[in-house]
Amino acid sequence: MENVQSASSVTHEDALILAIETSCDETSAAVIRGGKEILSNVVSSQIDVHVRFGGVVPEIASRKHVETITLIMEQAVKESGCALKDLTAIAVTQGPGLVGALLVGIVAAKSLSLALDIPLIGTHHIAGHIYANELVHQLEYPCMALVVSGGHTELVLLESEGEFRVVGRTRDDAVGEAYDKVARALQLPYPGGPHIDRLAAEAQNVIELPRAWLEADSYDFSFSGLKSAVLAVINQTRMKGLELDEAALARGFQESVIDVLVAKALRAVKQFGAKQLLLCGGVAANRGLRAALTSRCGEEGVKLLIPPGSLCTDNAAMIGAAAHLKLKRGQFTELDMKADPALPLEQWSLSKNE
Repeated sequence: MENVQSASSVTHEDALILAIETSCDETSAAVIRGGKEILSNVVSSQIDVHVRFGGVVPEIASRKHVETITLIMEQAVKESGCALKDLTAIAVTQGPGLVGALLVGIVAAKSLSLALDIPLIGTHHIAGHIYANELVHQLEYPCMALVVSGGHTELVLLESEGEFRVVGRTRDDAVGEAYDKVARALQLPYPGGPHIDRLAAEAQNVIELPRAWLEADSYDFSFSGLKSAVLAVINQTRMKGLELDEAALARGFQESVIDVLVAKALRAVKQFGAKQLLLCGGVAANRGLRAALTSRCGEEGVKLLIPPGSLCTDNAAMIGAAAHLKLKRGQFTELDMKADPALPLEQWSLSKNE
């Protein structure tokens, strides 16, 4: 529930937001000035905890957030050089994400908001990934965002600041999920994305795999069939008693994923007249995808924005950047806010809360 207040006291560029992110398996807190200047961005990863299970265990993730959230918040404030009394607002990821993990951050944010008597801003996780770009670039509208992460693969049109329209999404696995499943089939450690990316770069050969283009005019994605194709290659190779060229298979998988992502993103840019293409989400750190997009955008004359790797994976600085959009307009959140693991991105648009 949004509470729209006068923005006269919060529109200045010196506004300080303490942002909190606990949507999955990173506990993070950051202090952001004016929506663009990162004063601190502390991230505690749980990868070492979940690696033995081959994926994130929600209950364990929630418990780890509980153990670290206070320390991470204290460290973020200390590193920023600010005091709690200097803060303008508290921002926190409301969704999407794991409900138990989200609740840890939300309870911490509500408590601090109440104790300091400053506004609370419930923030959309994907809006954060998109506006991570604004921490290092100047956005020009309309622009198109290609969101690629463990749980999301979407093409999002931003016709103006803070106005989101999803024009394409995955119909099954997200890109990150597909990478992890293929890595598991190849008996590679979790998280699988970096290992597949490394193998693909080292490959001397390639095992060609199908591309799922779907309908001719569709901007949606599908990766479950590609995952099945990879499993078929593995099983057929074993049945024949042959040695599997894992690097060639990783390269074939990655090239199939990248071809579809790049082609659909560039087609969307042209159709909707976007001035920029924004790459967002954890898979944005993939070297193969970055290189392919950089090359194709250069050929097509499309301006490509990619944040540094530290701002691609889940972090609180991106949540602060997105939250500043609402702070400028005085669109604050009531303390009865609930965690929403399926929060729609379009619903979080600024115009929906005026």
